[in-house]
Amino acid sequence: MTEPAGGLRQFEKSLPIALLRAREATMRRFKPHVDAHGLTIQQWRVIRALADSGPLDSKTLAGRCVILPPSLTRIFRALRGKGLIRAAKVADGRRHAVELTEAGRALYADMAITSEAIYREIEDAFGTARMERLLELLTELRRVTEAMGPVQTPDSAPIATAAR
Repeated sequence: MTEPAGGLRQFEKSLPIALLRAREATMRRFKPHVDAHGLTIQQWRVIRALADSGPLDSKTLAGRCVILPPSLTRIFRALRGKGLIRAAKVADGRRHAVELTEAGRALYADMAITSEAIYREIEDAFGTARMERLLELLTELRRVTEAMGPVQTPDSAPIATAAR
């Protein structure tokens, strides 16, 4: 294949497209399980993050779950409505935090078993060492790109990058 005018790399060699395709293929393995419990993938991410670390404030949770704040507000509303999260008491009264309820912890415990089995299937097919290396490389890629600072484009002002 020839390189298109302007020197842009081939579509099939685009890092953002490769990452999106890998994400979509991976999420297709988990989505039926999450759907069966009446949750969205984003709601499940919030439940997992809270189960992993306990009460979190909105800003921290948005960063950990890679969810924009307006979407997180809707997710909180839905999870509160299902009785899965509640406001948490935190030492710093200026921050608002949420935590899992008993029902939220029970749902997490129930879902974790199948979720881990799905993860193991993927890891077995891909290889444990390769999976560990892939996760290390993706973490390194994120750190490197975040450290690069704002994106400079010739036709616009600098594009700010989100820090996580």
